[in-house]
Amino acid sequence: MKRESINAKNAPAPRGGYSQAVKIEDFKTLVFISGQIPVADDDKVPESFEDQARLVWRNIDAQLKAAGMTKADLVKVTTFLSDRYHATANREIRSEYLGSIAPAMSVVIASIFDGKWLLEVEAIAAQ
Repeated sequence: MKRESINAKNAPAPRGGYSQAVKIEDFKTLVFISGQIPVADDDKVPESFEDQARLVWRNIDAQLKAAGMTKADLVKVTTFLSDRYHATANREIRSEYLGSIAPAMSVVIASIFDGKWLLEVEAIAAQ
C-alpha cells in the first residue's frame, strides 16, 4: 500500500499529531471501526476522562488486531468528546497511543449516547 500525508501549503497547517489529509493507493484491506466506547470487557466504565480515553484506545487496538492490523494502518480518526474541557487531555492521550502516526483527524464536541461516557472514537484503517 502507498500512503501519503497531505498538508497543502495554501491551507492551515495541522496543529499537532495529525495530517490534513491522507492519500492511500494500492491498498488491499479497508477496515471501518465503529465508535469505540469507554467500556471494559467486564462492563465497567472508568470515572476519569484519562482512564476512559486509554480504554477507548485499547478497544481500538483490539479491533485493529482482530483485523490483522496495527495503529500504523490508521488513516482517519474521529473523536467525539462530551465537553471541550477534555480536549487537552484527549490530545495528550491520543499522542501517547499514536506517537508519530498522523492520520487525518476530526474532533467533535457532542452529546454522547450514555452520560457516563466522556468520549467515543471511530476510525478507518487501510493496508
